Amino acid sequence: MSEVQANLLYTKEHEWVEKLSETVVRVGITDFAQDQLGDIVFVELPKVGTTITANESIGSVESVKTVSDIFSPVSGKVTAVNSTLEGSPELVNSASFAEGWMVEVEVSGADALEGLLTADEYASYIGND
Repeated sequence: MSEVQANLLYTKEHEWVEKLSETVVRVGITDFAQDQLGDIVFVELPKVGTTITANESIGSVESVKTVSDIFSPVSGKVTAVNSTLEGSPELVNSASFAEGWMVEVEVSGADALEGLLTADEYASYIGND
């Protein structure tokens, strides 16, 4: 059974969103996603300052099995990138909700988090109920 953290929001593409402030969120992929991908060997992320759009690809995760897009759950501007993943992409496997985070985004608009799934909704979506 995959870990789902109650304090986060989720997408059906298996990204999680942590609200850091009223305007900044942290994004990563879920425990379910990293488990499905297998051993992650490379992570491609956008550069700080990049403007991103919700539901569009912002990078990719490469595992021994496949390459998968990372879709942005929000629109806004990338304010931080987890550069530790360049040398240690396996952190996405071992700590997807902690050291394995991917980007921080300054969201555009007060309604930026609307439409995201609650922890209970995501757990039900992945069959974790």
